[in-house]
Amino acid sequence: MTREILLPFLDKTLFLLHVIIILFNLFGWIWKKTLRLHLIVILITAGSWFVLGIWYGWGYCFLTDWHWQIKHQLGEANLPNSFITYFFQTIHLPISDSLANAFALGGFLIAIVVSLVKNYLSFFGKDREHRE
Repeated sequence: MTREILLPFLDKTLFLLHVIIILFNLFGWIWKKTLRLHLIVILITAGSWFVLGIWYGWGYCFLTDWHWQIKHQLGEANLPNSFITYFFQTIHLPISDSLANAFALGGFLIAIVVSLVKNYLSFFGKDREHRE
């Protein structure tokens, strides 16, 4: 594949992947079949934001970093710090980075608390009695 085909393909793929991961982080705890996977994915997100964030800055997302590297190779500049900010810009609803960060953190905190509680109850609660 040539660079002219590969880079736009990677750009679109990373955009779609990012949206899917964000939606899964927000709502993947709803379905029992995806509960464990949701916990894994949201913990990876937390690791990127808070562990890698020690070195790269709070809220660092390795997926956004990879995506922005592709976009720079495509000649795009002045990209926002947040993929959420970028997403809202693409749908013509510009928001500030601080509001995007507030949305991201708020949604993340709700989702991780619900996921932890539901996973705990699934493993130690009434659901466990039905498995035995």
